[in-house]
Amino acid sequence: MSSPRPPYLHTPIRILLVAFTILGAIYAILTPLFEISDELWHYPMVKTLADGNGLPVQNPASPGPWRQEGSQPPLYYALMALVTFWIDTDDMEQVRWVNPHADNGIITADRNNNILIHTEREQWPWQGTVLAVRLIRLLSVLLGAGTVYFTYRLALELLPEQRGLASASAALVAFTPMFVFISASVNNDNLAIFCSAGGLWVLARWLRNPPPPAKIGWAHVWLGLLLGAGALSKQSALGLFPLAGAVLLYSYFRSNGSSLRFTFYALLLCFGLATLLSFWWYLRNYQLYGDWLGWNAFLDTVGRRPQPASLWQLWGERVGFVQAYWGLFGGVSVALPNWVYTTLNFGMAFALVGLLVGFARFVLFRIRPNPPILLIRFLLLWALPLAWLTLILIGLLRWTSLTWASQGRLIFPAISAISVLAVVGLAQLARALRLPHFTFHFSFVTLLFILSATIPFTVIAPHYAPPPQLTSEQAAAIPNRIEADFGGELTLLGYKLETESVAPGESVRLTLYWQSQIQMDRNWSIFVHLVDDAGIIFAQRDRYPGQGALATTRLTPGQTWADAYVIPIPAVAYAPVNARIEVGLYDVLDGARLPLSDGATALTLSPIQLHARAGAFPNPVRQNFGNLIELAGYEMDERALQPGETLHLTLYWRALRPIPDNYAVFTHVRGEGETLWAGQDAWPQKGNAPTALWQVGQIITDTYELTLKPDTPPGQHNVEVGLYGAESLQRLRLLNTEGYPTDADFIFLSKIRVVEP
Repeated sequence: MSSPRPPYLHTPIRILLVAFTILGAIYAILTPLFEISDELWHYPMVKTLADGNGLPVQNPASPGPWRQEGSQPPLYYALMALVTFWIDTDDMEQVRWVNPHADNGIITADRNNNILIHTEREQWPWQGTVLAVRLIRLLSVLLGAGTVYFTYRLALELLPEQRGLASASAALVAFTPMFVFISASVNNDNLAIFCSAGGLWVLARWLRNPPPPAKIGWAHVWLGLLLGAGALSKQSALGLFPLAGAVLLYSYFRSNGSSLRFTFYALLLCFGLATLLSFWWYLRNYQLYGDWLGWNAFLDTVGRRPQPASLWQLWGERVGFVQAYWGLFGGVSVALPNWVYTTLNFGMAFALVGLLVGFARFVLFRIRPNPPILLIRFLLLWALPLAWLTLILIGLLRWTSLTWASQGRLIFPAISAISVLAVVGLAQLARALRLPHFTFHFSFVTLLFILSATIPFTVIAPHYAPPPQLTSEQAAAIPNRIEADFGGELTLLGYKLETESVAPGESVRLTLYWQSQIQMDRNWSIFVHLVDDAGIIFAQRDRYPGQGALATTRLTPGQTWADAYVIPIPAVAYAPVNARIEVGLYDVLDGARLPLSDGATALTLSPIQLHARAGAFPNPVRQNFGNLIELAGYEMDERALQPGETLHLTLYWRALRPIPDNYAVFTHVRGEGETLWAGQDAWPQKGNAPTALWQVGQIITDTYELTLKPDTPPGQHNVEVGLYGAESLQRLRLLNTEGYPTDADFIFLSKIRVVEP
């Protein structure tokens, strides 16, 4: 007679692990190369180690192909280099063909989010870099499966004998679409998440059943290895160190017969192993950069916020953060429908309510009948996932306050804790409503499974598919046929303009119909410019053909396609004006344009009217500075000027509330970088209307004279406006439409055009 199968080998978890591995493999195969968050830079770290080049020394002025990832702890990269060093990856730069116009990290209405131009190199059979990346992706899926398994074991420690809830907790991890997506990528997060989930399970096990007194064994070794491996994978795992120390001290002091000597040995073994494994990396950071964590080199490479973000500002970034937890694919630029995020957010809100209900029921009905020692153990067990989630959140808040990283996927080291808490909360809510306890979490997990199983086929793959060849019927039905010949290489067959009048803040929707004439030797970019009657380009869209998916050197003669454009009009655009749409092609490498058959370098398609938005002032912009002062509108007397001439700029201010200080206004004409070609700083109305005297709702009309320097170069230049404290010199920051601070402390108005005398 066979013995019963241990709970950690129960059939549901085995089925779940198989299902996750298959699902992860689908993501790994169907997602085009380097179209997963930062994979473009993670893989070069693997390659440089696999090629025997050692660890890079970060130089923000000249970052390598790994960019900021060269500042990341290297264990994941080293392990993946060990399994791929035998592959010839000299073709990396050919495979890694970067789209020069990619809208990376931006959700757009007309795609162009592909980070790379993809070729047949990525197709089966895999070779070179493609083989290496696919292999690493599949191995990373196994790390994700390990996280799913550790979540199951963690739930069994917190919920003994509750195999159904443990399976649901693991399933919640396994079917979170963004977790599957990241698990199927070249990303050091995968090892850090695995180590964090494993370490959390070990700590929960020790809280529930401490090691025998005066005994040190393999459990301490494994914990030390998990701590060290986590610290050598990503710095977010460092939070396990204080948590592990607290659990070890509690576990040993709780055990009868334990001594300080054995407690010391246990701590020494765990933390000694962890330090031996990882400390060298942090010492190297200090020696190279004067910074134990290497944050300075990382931030100087990836980019810092102009000033640290406040908690209020980070709360204003919560929408994107939550989207990137559930599923924001590609370079965090391929979104799910809004109803998906809303539904999943409601599910987590219900879980939070359920946790509060469950805690209230525990306080009311279970505290008195139980011995104090059992209550303490119970509370400490459930404090563990909460403490880990809190530590991860604190670290993430600190990090995102310094750089633009408000992405929910960065909280995945705590996904096992989040999922267990969510499942328990949903079960508690069902019980409180006298429903079967599995009602909510079963429905939630089922929805996630359906989403994660369909997303590769319905969201990811279609987003990167190039436009199809036009059928003969579609080609015959092209509107506004013009047959414009660009250098005998490309023909613009026609176009469709959906609107002939727009306002600032709206978008122009345009479809261009193209045909390739010959095999081309240049990769031409298409530009669509909206040009007003002052000759100023107030909106534009530059990208490769096929919504960014096609390169002209790879087009076949006679190939036709439709190219849809959605061109946003800046909210500050000057209106009303008469404008026109211009289309052309250029080579991004040298700026050379492909001329039309008549020698022109751009084709004018159609006139378009930019009408003013409704408002009491010219060019109403309603820009909120510090929740104190609003720029309600502006006016310019001239927008095409010669060097030495003066731009008269009129600003319309509104006081939003009593203003305690006096603020000066700065107005600049700015060129490339920080170059100033004109400027005037003054108190409003040249000192006659100090802001401290403004009444709430009062409108101040404020005029500035910006005289261009004689050597101002021809071309378009920005006009910027802002306010700063007359004594503190600190600028007022802009708030978004919801009232949350942004990183900006000035606003660009309409551009001006400087013409040669």
